[in-house]
Amino acid sequence: MFADFAKIYIKSGKGGDGHVSFRREIYVPNGGPNGGDGGKGGDVIFEVDKGLNTLYEFRHAHNFKAESGQDGGKQNKSGKNGEDLIIKVPEGTVIREAQSGKIVADMSGENQRVILLKGGRGGKGNQHYATATMQAPKYAQPGQKSMEMEVTLELKSIADVGLVGFPNVGKSTLLSRVTNADPKIANYHFTTINPNLGVVDLDGGKGFVIADIPGLIEGASEGIGLGHKFLKHIERTKVIIHMIDAASVEGRDPVSDIRAINKELEKYNPELLKRPQVIAANKIDAIYGDTNEIIGTIKKEFEPEIKVYPISAVSGKGLKELLFYVKELLDTFDNAPVTYEVEMDPKEFYDQIDLPYTVEKIEDGLYAVEGPKIERMLGYTNLESEKGFLFFQNFMKDNGILDELESLGIEEGDTVKIYGHQFDYYK
Repeated sequence: MFADFAKIYIKSGKGGDGHVSFRREIYVPNGGPNGGDGGKGGDVIFEVDKGLNTLYEFRHAHNFKAESGQDGGKQNKSGKNGEDLIIKVPEGTVIREAQSGKIVADMSGENQRVILLKGGRGGKGNQHYATATMQAPKYAQPGQKSMEMEVTLELKSIADVGLVGFPNVGKSTLLSRVTNADPKIANYHFTTINPNLGVVDLDGGKGFVIADIPGLIEGASEGIGLGHKFLKHIERTKVIIHMIDAASVEGRDPVSDIRAINKELEKYNPELLKRPQVIAANKIDAIYGDTNEIIGTIKKEFEPEIKVYPISAVSGKGLKELLFYVKELLDTFDNAPVTYEVEMDPKEFYDQIDLPYTVEKIEDGLYAVEGPKIERMLGYTNLESEKGFLFFQNFMKDNGILDELESLGIEEGDTVKIYGHQFDYYK
């Protein structure tokens, strides 16, 4: 089963605590400290596995925890380090912090292995705290806390070329003819329910990866049909091929179809319309003389901005010219895949827990909450979204901020100011 989205909980290992102990040897009644250090907690590491092409493995596994470090022991024995947890994902997986939606890693390009959450540092044993004035320290350092986070995994296919078009225009047939892909082909709407990938090999030139993006219809970007589930797979593509039925077998208007799909692409991500496009006018094998008014109208409407290639995916006519033109367009780009910038460092997300904040009463009915802890929280929370605002409310509750406001005498309807935002307080 194809799966391109998952939500999981990840947690690194806690650092082991340092140990407090003293030497107990015959003839040495007051031996010095010999408490060992705690072991380091395991990291949570994401790693690309080229053999994976879906996120199916995460449909039933949702919790992933690295091993904690062992506590230190007597006789200067250090605790064992916790095992790292390696989570393997398909290339092209984008990892986001679940509440804010901000990107913490994009597993593509050079990012084949990323340490997302560091394990806690092991605490020092009491042997490290002996001084000339304190020769028998009775304390040791506790291990550093683990890091935890809920993240979403979203697979955005790695493909150079995106193949788009309404159902039954022949995309699957084209893909099966020019690549090594083996898509299921039938003559009914929404046959293709997975984004099929294939490699095009060209004579005397480097090939490229092409993706058949299924289910695009009007309203796809708003969740109608299947298209909204698969639009993400076109985001990394550098060139877009519009495939149309030039023979108008089903009585559709190809010009309207191209404009409708471009409208859906723009709604989903306006940047997509900046990619080079080419039109593949398919099914010329069903046209007498390989041309008709439809092809003439399409060329008049879109050329020279978008070049039109009459083709037959069934007979192969025109495919060579189309593919070499697509390769020319790709040659204008560098070889680096389209990757997404990291928007948030997981360490920053977690460090806010230990940052200070203040809660004060300004006047009757007006209160203020400030401090680095609050400022950083607002930096990765979208208060305009329902999910983001709920995360904000839970943050205020979980960190005891609401309790402090109540201890200062806040009442329902009073105003709370937080860095330019104002909220009415209600229980």
